[in-house]
Amino acid sequence: MFTSFQLFLDIPFQDTEIDWIAYMQEVEGFVNGTLDYDKLEGQTGPCVYPAGFLYIYWMLYQITSRGTLIYLAQYIFIGFYLLTLVLVFNIYRLSCQVPPYVFVFMCVISYRIHSIYVLRLFNDPLAMIALYTCVNFLLYGKFTLACIFFSLGVSIKMNILLFAPGLFLILLYYRGILETAGHLCECIIVQLVLGAPFLFHNYEAYISRAFNFGRQFMYKWTVNWRIIPEDVFLDRRYRGGFSEFLKLQIPPDRDPRKDISGIIYPMFLSNFIGVTFSRSLHYQFYVWYFHTIPYLLWTTCLPSSPL
Repeated sequence: MFTSFQLFLDIPFQDTEIDWIAYMQEVEGFVNGTLDYDKLEGQTGPCVYPAGFLYIYWMLYQITSRGTLIYLAQYIFIGFYLLTLVLVFNIYRLSCQVPPYVFVFMCVISYRIHSIYVLRLFNDPLAMIALYTCVNFLLYGKFTLACIFFSLGVSIKMNILLFAPGLFLILLYYRGILETAGHLCECIIVQLVLGAPFLFHNYEAYISRAFNFGRQFMYKWTVNWRIIPEDVFLDRRYRGGFSEFLKLQIPPDRDPRKDISGIIYPMFLSNFIGVTFSRSLHYQFYVWYFHTIPYLLWTTCLPSSPL
């Protein structure tokens, strides 16, 4: 694994850079005092991520001398990758569902995962670290901390909302309606605190840019829906029906009050369904679900389940 990392580090960054420069340009606008999301832009367009993204990449901006020390950033992301593995392995350890040898394959079989972390320096892995931290806290019964980290993940990238149906069901099962409402308020408070500088300056720009649920995705980026004509894909009426698939129910034999899989299963499944019906899939989206696949394979009731 470390040999593959070294091979990545030997590749010229200009041959692999996708969004890092744009991230640094957006952060530089923030550093220079721009709090209006209509004016925060990089070479790939306007900033479309919530405030947590800016804060984290501001720290990376400072550590890497305004984003110029690429090697240092890549080594930091190796650390992020190892942290991801620690969090994921603990989830699997507590689940007792997947044999240990799967951990080895999870580390070495995906050249692309290593590339997403070490070469591309995307924000997706950072959002997933927050999400896996959330799942760990759920497994230990720390619901407030879990909700805080869930909201932190959303503040880095909105794909974490794909886990929201599972989290909502877990909160209802464990805490009841009233406490669930309280935990949802905790998530909202985190967003308000992080976004406060931008909300006070231009709340319409912040909400419309950072939480834009109406974005029109380009047909050329779709993977799952290449089978349909482009005019149907771009039709806004086509988008609305997919939300129905996220109304999940926990299988009757997976009661979260009795089985720890009642926490992991809804979280991982709701995300996987969201990815399955995603209209646009970019290179880095693989990290959204890669580490959840072994668990889903070993817990499925289909005949193809590994033995």
